[in-house]
Amino acid sequence: MTRKIIPVLMSGGAGTRLWPLSRQARPKQFHRLGGEHSLIQDTALRVVGEMFEAPVVVCAAAHADLARAQLAEVGVTPQALIAEPAPRNTAPASVAVAAFGAEADPDALMVLLHADNLVSDVAALHAAIETGRAAAQAGKIVLFGLKPTGPATIYGYIRATGEGPVRRVAQFVEKPDLVTAQGFVADPDYSWNGGMFLFKAGAFLDIARALAPAVAAAAEAAVAGAARSGDLVTLGEAFLTAPSIAIDVAVMEKTDRAGVVAADIGWADVGNWDALWELSARDADGNALDGEVTAVESRGSLARTDGPAVVLAGVEDVVVVVENGVVLVTRRDAPTAVRAAVDALKAKGRSDLL
Repeated sequence: MTRKIIPVLMSGGAGTRLWPLSRQARPKQFHRLGGEHSLIQDTALRVVGEMFEAPVVVCAAAHADLARAQLAEVGVTPQALIAEPAPRNTAPASVAVAAFGAEADPDALMVLLHADNLVSDVAALHAAIETGRAAAQAGKIVLFGLKPTGPATIYGYIRATGEGPVRRVAQFVEKPDLVTAQGFVADPDYSWNGGMFLFKAGAFLDIARALAPAVAAAAEAAVAGAARSGDLVTLGEAFLTAPSIAIDVAVMEKTDRAGVVAADIGWADVGNWDALWELSARDADGNALDGEVTAVESRGSLARTDGPAVVLAGVEDVVVVVENGVVLVTRRDAPTAVRAAVDALKAKGRSDLL
């Protein structure tokens, strides 16, 4: 019988580039960004059916009840919610979930998916996962190389070599400049790295122990010392001792056991307001408007409000967001400015706005 795959919904991100919609109490994965469901709900619904077991959710401890409630709204019951006592980046979280899976079955297959991304071709996602199954069962970590839709400079890229459905990972390139990215888009050996991967729990854990021993030790100790109540697994304090490091840097860029499957799945990160504008329905002047918004002699802008009326008059390529008593005005082409604004508010002690 074909082994079912455990989907892991990685829901620990803060989504600061979508502030003030995305906030500490309710980051972007818990919002509906133009669709019927929130991002985490859509992610969960992509991995239901005979191919998959019930999902595992990795989230901040403060979001466990919210994650459970949102999944219940769409009829999904997670087998476990792994709660982080504090964020430590993707490496400790990934290793912790592998340690959790290996407790019950070291041969368990797990696929890590970010809960705040969009995927428009679910059938293609399932096909890519199935393509990588045999390699993962043989002990490889299988990444999904996402087909670029343009020369994005905000994503990492994977260079693949060799032939076959699962090619060897030859190189990771992090956020290239525009000219380099244009070359990557024209080269079929390059794909976007969306941070999604498939592995056998025990094999992944062995690789992490060898390449990132401090991360592995802290993550495994955190799972061993976790407080467990029903479906909630609250990682132990040892998790706080883990180095705060991305899984790519800690493991994927070092291992020779990584493979990549081409995945043309209609993926989008929705990482900033410009990306949301790109994905949104727009009027004849290229404006994406949500709520009580009036646009006059304005083009290429995004505006959304949760109540107060907003009027755009004679502006181009701006973002105006009114959310829970906060007003953001920025340029569409300045995504890093929003994160800088969040940092500035932290420095002023305005955590009430975050």
